[in-house]
Amino acid sequence: MSKMIKGHSERSNLTEWLSYLENLHSVEIDLGLKRIAAVAKNLSIAFPKSTVITVAGTNGKGTTCAFLENAFLARNLTCSVYSSPHIERFNERLRLNKSEVSDNALVSAFETIEAARGDISLTYYEYTTLAALLILTAEQPDVIILEVGLGGRLDATNIIDADVAVITTIDLDHQSFLGNTREAIGFEKAGIMRANQVVVVGDTNPPSSLARHATDIGAKPYFREQSFTIEQANNNTWHWRSSEYTFSALNGCQVPQDNVATAIMVLHLLADKLTLSLNSEFLNQIIAETKVAGRMEKFTLDCDVILDVGHNPQAARYLASQLQQLNYPKVHAVLGMLADKDASNTITPLLPAVSHWYVGTLNAPRGREAKNIVESTQIDAAKVNCFDNVSQAFKMAKQNAKATDLILVFGSFYTVAEIRRLLV
Repeated sequence: MSKMIKGHSERSNLTEWLSYLENLHSVEIDLGLKRIAAVAKNLSIAFPKSTVITVAGTNGKGTTCAFLENAFLARNLTCSVYSSPHIERFNERLRLNKSEVSDNALVSAFETIEAARGDISLTYYEYTTLAALLILTAEQPDVIILEVGLGGRLDATNIIDADVAVITTIDLDHQSFLGNTREAIGFEKAGIMRANQVVVVGDTNPPSSLARHATDIGAKPYFREQSFTIEQANNNTWHWRSSEYTFSALNGCQVPQDNVATAIMVLHLLADKLTLSLNSEFLNQIIAETKVAGRMEKFTLDCDVILDVGHNPQAARYLASQLQQLNYPKVHAVLGMLADKDASNTITPLLPAVSHWYVGTLNAPRGREAKNIVESTQIDAAKVNCFDNVSQAFKMAKQNAKATDLILVFGSFYTVAEIRRLLV
């Protein structure tokens, strides 16, 4: 951190800085790269010594990043991951070699940005992304993984020209910002592509806008089902194949298998550059290590509890498929959602699997009232109770669930964060 210039500020700690940043810009989400790019230029942000990977997609970004991170660290490379949002602590958003960034490093970065931005107004996300990039400019790890916050083309992370772009899945979410069709959303995600740059697409049925944009700009795409495939085998194992390599007898995953397959393609493409030795034994080691907080995260109390940050229809369909495999006698769903999410189409895939619903008002920015969630869905009135908050909803679910049942907590990062604090 010695490369950073400290400036005078009345804000002396991280909490005060984050409170300041929340009210700095006129709107919470204001997509565009002009403001952040101008300040980044003033800060001389650059990564000449690092291999940079940018990861976009509707779902699966966090687990893809985690698998890559574990693989790089296992091969003795230094690796940093920038992601958002966090679950419990803001510091979770930036980690270097699995260690969360310190309060002091963030405060120092914020002070430097404040001195450099002049009269340029920045959103909370732009400001905090710049802080991460500034810290990484000083650190210069071997690999930097940047998880896109929203969309891709106009997301703050896209001021960086990455060496590899990754697009996990495309589905409907954030329609007010990204468009109402998969084609429109695909175009926004495709904005992280660069000419002559490798891009890995994990979606098994990608919108045509992705391939079209890759052709238009001269990117080098590797599409699932074309450049790489997976094949289920016996005893819960599977094979990963490309035109050059096959990794056989891979074990079952604790995170979505599709995201692991996408991450393996990235590792394969970077193997020569980063001197990565890949084989099935190594990949199974990383598969065993990779689990992510709030992604099908299991706790056992009087009964099993699973936390999942899924908050859109695609994520709900995945949850429904997992519940079918787990086959609990009864599932008690604790739900809290944001007002701008599609509650009806998110809940619908789970209706056959859930025995009872405990819907809480989400006490967070853009939080949605429990009654409003229920009114917009097809939940049977006899199977639902509404609560002032998700903690009360969880308490009632615990009282009603038997030892053989499952409590599923989902719907938002905020929902998972509130309940996870009660469990950890």
